[in-house]
Amino acid sequence: MARRRSKEKREEEFFQGLAGISAMIFALGGYFITRSIYGLVAGVAIAFAIVILIMRFIDNKRAERLKRSGIADIDNMEGIQFERYLGHLFRAQGYKSEVTKAAGDYGADLLIQKDGKKIVVQAKRYNKNVGIKAVQEAQAAIAHYGASEAWVVSNSDYTAAAYELAQSNRVQLINREALIEMVLAMNPDAAPTPKAVIAEVPVDEFTCPRCGSRLVLRNGPRGQFYGCSSFPKCRHTKPMKAI
Repeated sequence: MARRRSKEKREEEFFQGLAGISAMIFALGGYFITRSIYGLVAGVAIAFAIVILIMRFIDNKRAERLKRSGIADIDNMEGIQFERYLGHLFRAQGYKSEVTKAAGDYGADLLIQKDGKKIVVQAKRYNKNVGIKAVQEAQAAIAHYGASEAWVVSNSDYTAAAYELAQSNRVQLINREALIEMVLAMNPDAAPTPKAVIAEVPVDEFTCPRCGSRLVLRNGPRGQFYGCSSFPKCRHTKPMKAI
């Protein structure tokens, strides 16, 4: 995945460099051909147009890539939908995948296995950078499940502290860019699209977004609230006003 990501960046850098070189050639060429300020201005204008065209080409290519990945739909998923989608994604890569949330996760949302290697996976469908807590939970799950390593997969990125902690704890962090690359590298027919998974796993206002169980009315020190029916395995809560 890292090599593929570097290739994407190299391609963008190549076109950006091409734009810069083209601008210089046309600007200088306009001046040396005409030997006048008008030629220089014309050359700069042509160069400016070329730069705009190349940058637009880069933007269109990036937009098409994001569209093919379905990352916008992933951003709209609830936690349980994201876990189910990752299960499909890993199975498409030849892993045996099991969602653990419904049975109490102990720091792992999925268990994936291939070639005798067991990996615990934390799924973090976030709209902000993921912190060290996810790394700590994933690392603790290695021993509980007898896994060889742990992965944290997110549609976002990670804090600097999370990257630093992961390096020394057998935890691999798969960020937004790497997730997009995983999706694009997959055979499109090997797994349902993010949009199809959202339809397959409907989550309404009374469904726990973390484990898919029903939310039930409970009483607490501060009044009534909605809590997951699978408590204490899942401790998700939602205030009354949010329903």
